[in-house]
Amino acid sequence: MDSFFAPIPDELRTRNHLDFPDYAPAELLRIADKLLERQNSVSLPGARARRFEEYLTARIRQPHFANARSVRNALDRARLRQASRRFADQDRRFTAEELTTIACSDIRASRVFQAAASQSQS
Repeated sequence: MDSFFAPIPDELRTRNHLDFPDYAPAELLRIADKLLERQNSVSLPGARARRFEEYLTARIRQPHFANARSVRNALDRARLRQASRRFADQDRRFTAEELTTIACSDIRASRVFQAAASQSQS
């Protein structure tokens, strides 16, 4: 927030600031499950939850992390990758569960993992 307010002159800044800590990865996973539940999607059990937690751990370290908003954005992008994956297999008939399940590959395809890998090599 300090970098956001830095270019604004003191007399124009709001005087009250609320500061609260970021959510922990476990709390963000619960938020993800609630968001998926609202979309009638399958939650992130087992391996998918571990991949998403790996995603969150890497994403938290990157600039502009926005807690629940970042979780929602990540799930939206995973759903787009899921849709692309299904579209590529047009001849196949999918079950209801397959249509509502985000796969580990949908999560691992995120640029966050690519950025984290390139940072660890540096």
